[in-house]
Amino acid sequence: MNKYIFILIASCLLAGMLFFTGCTVPTPISSSLTSTPTSETPKSYVAVYYPVFSEPNAYLVREVHVVKKSGNPMETALYELIKGTPTTPGAQRVIPEDTKVLGIEVSSGEARVNFSRAVLRANVGAELEALGIASIVNTLSEFPEIQRVSFLVEGSLDQEAMDWWGHVGLYEQPFAPNWDLAMQPAVWVIFPLPGETIESPVAIRGKAIVFEAALSGRIKDHSGKVLAEGFTMATKGAPGRGDFELNLTFQVTGPEEGIIEIYTTSPKDGSEIIEATVPVKLK
Repeated sequence: MNKYIFILIASCLLAGMLFFTGCTVPTPISSSLTSTPTSETPKSYVAVYYPVFSEPNAYLVREVHVVKKSGNPMETALYELIKGTPTTPGAQRVIPEDTKVLGIEVSSGEARVNFSRAVLRANVGAELEALGIASIVNTLSEFPEIQRVSFLVEGSLDQEAMDWWGHVGLYEQPFAPNWDLAMQPAVWVIFPLPGETIESPVAIRGKAIVFEAALSGRIKDHSGKVLAEGFTMATKGAPGRGDFELNLTFQVTGPEEGIIEIYTTSPKDGSEIIEATVPVKLK
């Protein structure tokens, strides 16, 4: 009898060990091409643009997703656009999920994307077709070497490919990015990326739709102490989206965590409105 009791106790202990060591599930960060990156998976960031279409408004939203690092970041960004999960309420994917990216060639600032024929099976209206094309173009134009984007289908452009989704078509390609279509967020930072190491002086760059083109920014250390603060102007004021650059000088005694905050001032009561935050490493 004692032998059976010993076996029973050992079995229970083994089951408990398996439960506590084998059932830990990483918390998802965002959708990726093949899987959700964990702390052990090399990660990178991609900016993707999803359409939002609800009467009477139609626009793009920019989202930054954490993805599994790959040797072809442009292709990774497109697959995140095709298969990723939008986090903004009302945002949607419009490219058919079984679409394949057969290749991307870059020459003289133009990216030529070769899609599989599945890309033509989207069933959308004219406005959403225009936004769908712009979502691809803006996503690829996040890469500094890209100023224009054109499409191929299975390596060529027959009449079906030229018609694209049946309304706008590819007759005016190559397409230039249209940042004014991206209504959310109001402000985004292009450099530095989240988690990037910055040194003083640093030039913080981004795009903004803000009242009278005015915005401010600061760098805080891990304790919340303000290390640097300044003011700048975007190249356009609302409703246009302008570029901005904010140059800041800071001092730290050694490497540490920090955060960049970009903010505006409310025209109603003068209060601060935090428009963008970027966690960084200070050096």
